[in-house]
Amino acid sequence: MVKKYTFPMGGIHPDKHKITSACPITAAALPEVVTIPVKQHIGAPAKIMVAKGDKVKVGTLIADADGIVSADVHSSVSGEVVKVEDIPGASGYGEKMISIKTEGDEWEPSIDRSPEIIRDINLTPEEIVTKIREGGIVGMGGAGYPTPIKTALPADKKVDVLIVNGIECEPFLTADERLMIEKAEQIIMGARVINRALGIQNAVIAVDENKPEAVEKLTALSKLYVGVNVKVCKTKYPQGGERQLINAITGRELPSGKLPVDIGCIVQNVGTVFAVYEAVLKNKPLFERVVTVSGNCCRHPGNYLARIGTPISSLIEQSGGLSDDVEKIVIGGPMMGNTIVNTAAPVTKLTSGILLLGGDEFRKHEASSCIRCGKCAVVCPAGLRPFAIRQAVCFNDPAETLRRLHAGDCIECGCCAYTCPANIPLLDYCKIAKQEIRKK
Repeated sequence: MVKKYTFPMGGIHPDKHKITSACPITAAALPEVVTIPVKQHIGAPAKIMVAKGDKVKVGTLIADADGIVSADVHSSVSGEVVKVEDIPGASGYGEKMISIKTEGDEWEPSIDRSPEIIRDINLTPEEIVTKIREGGIVGMGGAGYPTPIKTALPADKKVDVLIVNGIECEPFLTADERLMIEKAEQIIMGARVINRALGIQNAVIAVDENKPEAVEKLTALSKLYVGVNVKVCKTKYPQGGERQLINAITGRELPSGKLPVDIGCIVQNVGTVFAVYEAVLKNKPLFERVVTVSGNCCRHPGNYLARIGTPISSLIEQSGGLSDDVEKIVIGGPMMGNTIVNTAAPVTKLTSGILLLGGDEFRKHEASSCIRCGKCAVVCPAGLRPFAIRQAVCFNDPAETLRRLHAGDCIECGCCAYTCPANIPLLDYCKIAKQEIRKK
């Protein structure tokens, strides 16, 4: 029997709704105009390198990383730059974006577009990190942390394991699952590239047990390569959380305030690892990604390879359009994603899913008084007491009280709010608590 791994404390088992698991990745239609944000990552916005009237190709650098914690941005279409200005994003607030009118589909000649898989890595660690930086690669699991920083370790840090996160534990989302099924060998090669950059030969691809086809393909292919193995994890949310996954795979505890590298680990999402393969071995910058369009109100759910800057409304139309039953549109998953107000906003490097949701299962019911049942504390994977954090916020307790409650360790998974029988939005209170700690 195959051993299955998981984290020991907390977690929940929401319905998975993986209705697009069998939907192959299909290329989304090219939009007439793309609007590309210059900040699709944690850190400083990239410095704009183009102006209105400039001609660009697919893969042309249009914004240069401004500082260490930043990332390059590339054109996702060929055509003419028509605007460089603040444009409303998914939240409705203005963001600096570059608008490009599509004219054909001419790619930069340096990009290798052949279907052949490159298996030779004839590059030094420094050359690999440079190519990752020039490709504009960021963490595509949602965090958006610039990948070059993770692959260029400080002299005083040592890593002995790379964990490739293929859990995708959020309901509805299957973009990573399809990527693992359709691009399994490229993901393995991406893991080997990162191994080389880190100077190790120990990559573990962690896959949820509810993805049997991905497990089978990756396991069979990994036997052909030294330094890459597959471990199957039990289905439990939030198994894909960085702390939880490290603990499940290695047994190591990540102390509060520390980074995975402090305990010898690096965690990368499978989408990021695939993007590393393309950037390093195919000279292809990150200008497109797989996006799941789904939800209980989606007419034709699917997985799309969409160019960065494609309007969200365009993918919704390709999936059957909006029905009268849709009550909210969520970017990401239903547990940790954000409700959006502007469907004209673009797909970014961090857009894993677009969900059209409605009905009682996802409707927010009116909150009642806390009955102090403690269920939120039982399911919290970080070992916190969300009910106590809420009480401290409501009574305007000082930040020191919130620190003593370790509110800063909240991973914002939403287990507490999901479980609360009183329908109290406990996650919102935890977010407020973290903001208060940061302020002080």
